Amino acid sequence: MALGALVDLGLDTDILRAELHKLPVTGWSLEFHRDERGGISGTHGVVDIGEQGDHIAHDHGHDHHDHDHHHGFPERHHVHHNNESGPGAHRSWKDIRTLIEDSPITAGAKKRALDIFTRIARAEAEVHGVPEEDITFHEVGALDSIIDIVGCALCLDMLKPDRITCGEVELGSGTVTCAHGVLPVPAPATLILCRGMPVKTGGFPAEMTTPTGAAILAASVDEFISAGSFREIKTGYGIGTRRTERPNLLRVSLREEADVPRQGDWRIEKLVLMEANIDDMSGEALGFLMENLFSAGALDVTFTPAVMKKSRPGTVVSVLCPLLKLNILRELMFKRSATIGFRETEVHRLSLRREEDTLGGEWGDVRRKRVFYGEKPLRSKLEYDDRARIARERGISLEEAEALILMGGSRREKEGPYGG
Repeated sequence: MALGALVDLGLDTDILRAELHKLPVTGWSLEFHRDERGGISGTHGVVDIGEQGDHIAHDHGHDHHDHDHHHGFPERHHVHHNNESGPGAHRSWKDIRTLIEDSPITAGAKKRALDIFTRIARAEAEVHGVPEEDITFHEVGALDSIIDIVGCALCLDMLKPDRITCGEVELGSGTVTCAHGVLPVPAPATLILCRGMPVKTGGFPAEMTTPTGAAILAASVDEFISAGSFREIKTGYGIGTRRTERPNLLRVSLREEADVPRQGDWRIEKLVLMEANIDDMSGEALGFLMENLFSAGALDVTFTPAVMKKSRPGTVVSVLCPLLKLNILRELMFKRSATIGFRETEVHRLSLRREEDTLGGEWGDVRRKRVFYGEKPLRSKLEYDDRARIARERGISLEEAEALILMGGSRREKEGPYGG
């Protein structure tokens, strides 16, 4: 359903298939056709592994007639019953990680696909009480589900959205049958993966968010919002296999954020500020901590010198966190720093709109960030790494490099699949 919805936005299926064929796996095909549910037309995506393995397909599609999850990806699980050498064989997390890491797919898609699988592996390891490296995927490790997940990552890399948002996540109710037997909804791994997300249960008598769907949300959504002001550009519908009382659809919207008058000319975000006082970490260890926090999704990390108890010199570590990344960053603070506890404060961040474009010249491309107050350009700044590269190549100062760029640069907008 996720692949169908994203393709329904207008993505080129030939490019998608070409990228997927870079994976070192064979014996699959990916087809898309038009279908409808409840009178709403959309795209139905089918991953076919032919006659090379007996399989039973279970569609766990959301009903998105009343719930608009812009990129909330419920997902089909396929349970394969064949030997370990077949194309649908269960694969270990290490096998899947190596398969993706060694493939020549685009860097952005590779990073997202690995993030999705990593989150699932960690959740399963927590549920079963085993090391992450020992996890073997009973369902998402099958060939068709690898194509599903990597395909979603590729689609998002092709779209290159500035931001991905999602509404409240419906988990459903009842029970679900999986490789481990009959489990209550939501499944244990789903609950772990949904930590930090706004969720609800009981709206539907079925599983509405699978572990894989929750992992895709956790790896992709920048902000969970219940309301907003925007301009709709295009809407895509992914068609589910199940026929339900409400139309079994997944809706994905490509939108342009509109000005919100009550917020003036800036954006307001609800974030969390984590702070810890540390007096027993070296500068190198603190630097490594900062690197890990940024990699895990921290919006800002700062170190402030402080005098601790007994007049010991120390450091206040401040981490600005989006709600979605909060639990991951909490875990890192405990595991990668010397602190045994830290403070959390809910804060509101006000920020201006930023855009990035590219200046071209004989020296190559130079990235530029521009800041707007409402619709009015306020200021701009050339990327330091690009200025430094030109300064080194020509043996000049940073200031001279910037003047050279601005005198000879021609603005070239970054373009996406819809013309930027």
